[in-house]
Amino acid sequence: MIKLDILSDPICPWCYIGWTNLARAMEARPDHPFAIEWHPFQLNPDMPAGGMDRRTYLEAKFGGQDAAVQAYLPVMQHAEKAGLALKLDQIPRTPNTLDAHRLIHWAGIEGRQTPVKIALFRAYFIDGRDIGDPEVLAGIAGAAGMDRAMTEVLLAGDADAEDIRARDAHARSRGVNGVPTFVIANQHVVTGAQPTEFWLSVLDELAAQSGDAGDAAP
Repeated sequence: MIKLDILSDPICPWCYIGWTNLARAMEARPDHPFAIEWHPFQLNPDMPAGGMDRRTYLEAKFGGQDAAVQAYLPVMQHAEKAGLALKLDQIPRTPNTLDAHRLIHWAGIEGRQTPVKIALFRAYFIDGRDIGDPEVLAGIAGAAGMDRAMTEVLLAGDADAEDIRARDAHARSRGVNGVPTFVIANQHVVTGAQPTEFWLSVLDELAAQSGDAGDAAP
């Protein structure tokens, strides 16, 4: 197996698009070697704990509604190409994602990290749910087979919050300034929402290298 570390934020549309393209490539190469682990990166680390109204956030970030629409136009185009029907106009709030990242961390301990991450993407971008809301997060945990009651207890406290902040800060100190960022075998860094064709070429190259190594074995 080859470790594939993915730094991502569940409210990052490019992360959802990039994952979808990668997933399609892995489905086309079911014997792929990737072992995936998700890592925290907050697009808005200074977001208030309760988040903020989506329109207010976009207008503050882009300088007005028209500018926000223009900024998200390439997002919608690439999402459509990836087969995703993002419903950005139905997102009521932009959350602080610290708790979502805590949930992703706990899901990783239970071997449910990718399903939970996908559920967070879908909840935010398709269903328009507030993934900063502990009840929403607990519901996602329960649907993924985690203990909902225990998740509610953990979310009510600050378990692993400092660890998430430290890992986010560590990524930034290593030069990560945007997501998605993919690290292959702790050696090769790939940034941005790469197309499925890119990942197919990577997987085919890895398969070829593995075959060559096998041929060379005594």
